[in-house]
Amino acid sequence: MINKNTAKKGFTLVEIMIVVVIIGLLAAMAIPAFNKVRATSQDKAVTNNLRQYASAAQQYMLDGGVSTVDYSDIVGSGLHISVLATVADETYTGLTLGTNTTRLQATVNGRIINYDF
Repeated sequence: MINKNTAKKGFTLVEIMIVVVIIGLLAAMAIPAFNKVRATSQDKAVTNNLRQYASAAQQYMLDGGVSTVDYSDIVGSGLHISVLATVADETYTGLTLGTNTTRLQATVNGRIINYDF
């Protein structure tokens, strides 16, 4: 004897397709926002590296009584900065500082980050 009151439980194909479309729309909105936050975070980390480098270079110039500082003078084991860690495969340019230097620059994925001091 078959009971006619029992209903089959489950989702229809249309319901599953609607859920998939909604998830796709949410992902399409979230990915650009995530990339923007990621780029901003990388830029801030690189700016912080440039700030630390400038500060260490200025301290080196004051302590040593020199007018120019090269990267190898302050970055390395036992020096002012142990490691200038990269966060996004950035490249640092112009890391030789003199008494008249007021800007450091780095390139991150085609974006140029400047630090003026």
